[in-house]
Amino acid sequence: MTTSNPPINTSAGTISGNRGLQLEEPLIFEMDVPGRSGVDLPDVPKHKERLAGMKRKGAVGLPGLAESQVVRHYTKLSQKNYAIDMSVYPLGSCTMKHNPRINEKIARLPGIADLHPMQPVSTVQGALELIDTLAHWLKTLTGMPAVAMSPAAGAHGELCGMLTIRAAQLAKGDARKRILVPESAHGTNPATAASIGYEVDPVPADERGRVDLAAFKAKLGPDVAGTMITNPNTCGLFENDIIDIADAVHGAGGYFYCDGANFNAIVGRVRPGDLGVDAMHINLHKTFSTPHGGGGPGSGPVVLSEALAPYAPLPYVVHGANGFDLVEHDGGKSFGRLKGFHGQMGMFSRALSYILSHGADGLRQVSGDAVLNANYLQASLRSDLSVAFPGTCMHEALFNDDFLEGTGVTTLDFAKAMIDEGYHPMTMYFPLVVHGALLMEPTETESKDGLDRYIEVVQGLARRAKAGDAAYFHGAPYHTPRRRLDETLAARQPILRWKPEETKKAAE
Repeated sequence: MTTSNPPINTSAGTISGNRGLQLEEPLIFEMDVPGRSGVDLPDVPKHKERLAGMKRKGAVGLPGLAESQVVRHYTKLSQKNYAIDMSVYPLGSCTMKHNPRINEKIARLPGIADLHPMQPVSTVQGALELIDTLAHWLKTLTGMPAVAMSPAAGAHGELCGMLTIRAAQLAKGDARKRILVPESAHGTNPATAASIGYEVDPVPADERGRVDLAAFKAKLGPDVAGTMITNPNTCGLFENDIIDIADAVHGAGGYFYCDGANFNAIVGRVRPGDLGVDAMHINLHKTFSTPHGGGGPGSGPVVLSEALAPYAPLPYVVHGANGFDLVEHDGGKSFGRLKGFHGQMGMFSRALSYILSHGADGLRQVSGDAVLNANYLQASLRSDLSVAFPGTCMHEALFNDDFLEGTGVTTLDFAKAMIDEGYHPMTMYFPLVVHGALLMEPTETESKDGLDRYIEVVQGLARRAKAGDAAYFHGAPYHTPRRRLDETLAARQPILRWKPEETKKAAE
C-alpha cells in the first residue's frame, strides 16, 4: 500500500525509529541475504531430467532469512494488529464478540482436529452427529424446517439462498428477474443477486430508518423473484413492518431472503421463520462466536422454509437405521453442490460448543445484553454526538456527523483520532442512507466499565472537535507505526509486487 510517509518514522525522536516496545520493522524482502536459510537442506543428487524445458531459469524470489529473523518479523507484525482480545472492537453490523477459549479447546480435540474429508463415512459418525446436532439447534432457534450447512461464509450463504430461490422458481417455470433490496443493505446483498443474473431494484428507507413499506409494495410485480432484507437492519433498528413485507412479497409470488448478519440481536427471542422468512444465512462468527476474519475460515449455514427445502444444496446429513450418512445425490430438486465436501468442521465444533455452554436461556440473555449495551452506548453519547434515528435501538447505535458541523472535522478525521486513543474506529460512512455515519456495535461481551472507558474517549474527542481543534484531527493518528495513509493514492496506484525502486519513489 502506498503511504505519504517515509519507511522509517523519524518523528519518534530516536535513532532506530523505535518507540519503546513499538518497534520498526522493514519489509521481509528488505531483510533478504542471498544464501541465508533457517534450515540446512542436502544437495539435490544428480537425477534424470523428467520435465524437459520446465526447469526454473531464475531465482525463486523468496527472501533469505534465519529462523530467528522470521519469528521476530511476524511477532512484530502481530503487535501492530488490533484484535478483539485487546479491547472493544466497535465495528457496527459486524458483531465482533469475544471468542470463548472453551471453543478452541473443543475444536482441537482428537477426532475433530485430525479429521480428513476423504475418510469413509463409517469412521466419522461422531462428526456427522455433531453437524446434525448443530443443524438441529439452528433450525430450532430460527423456527425453520431445514438448513444447508455447507456454505463457507455469509456471502456464500447469500449465494446459496438466492440459488435456492431461483431453483424453486425455475421448477415452477417462472423465471423472474427482479430482486428488491433496501438502500441500506449490506453490499453483498445486491452483489449476490446481480452475480446470478437478477436485476437489483433498490427500495428507499423512510424517515424512521426502516424499509419504506409503501415504496416496497409499489415495486412489487409479476417479475419480482423476491427480496433481500436484513433484520434487525443496518441502521440498528428492527423492521417492525417485517410481517407485512413478507405477506406482500409472498402475495406477489416471490420469496423472502433475510440477511442474518444481525441475528445476534434477536437470537433466543425472535424466530425468523415466524416472520415469514424463506431463507436466511447465519454467520457463525457473528452470532455463535467462531473466529472472525483471518482466524476463520468462515461459515454461513442457510436455514430454509418448507417451500425452499427441496431445493437445498448437496450434500446433507441424514440419520438412518445404520447411523448417520451423507446424501451426495438424491435425484430430487436440489440445485446441486455449492462447494467441495460438506462445510467448515472447525467452525461447526466451535459454534456448537458456544451453543451448548450457553443453553437456550443463555442465548436469550446474549441478545438481551447485546441490545442493552448498544442502548447504554447510545444514551451515554447522545448529548455529545448526534443520533441518526432517535428512540430505542437494537444491537448497534448509529450516529451521523451533525455534531461535527462547522468544526472542520470529518467522520474520517474523527476515526483516525480514535486510533491514537488505542481503539479500532467504529464503522464509518455506512449505512449509506445516513450522511457521515458512525456505526457502533458493542456486543454483549463488553462490560460496563469497558464501555465507560470507550464512552469517555468518544466524548472527549467530540468535545475537542467542537472546541475548534480541527488541526489536531487533520494530522491524526500521531502515535502509530505509520501516520495517515494516502488512501486515494493507495487505491489508484497499489504496489502489488515489491520493487525497491518503486517503494523508494512512493515514499518520496
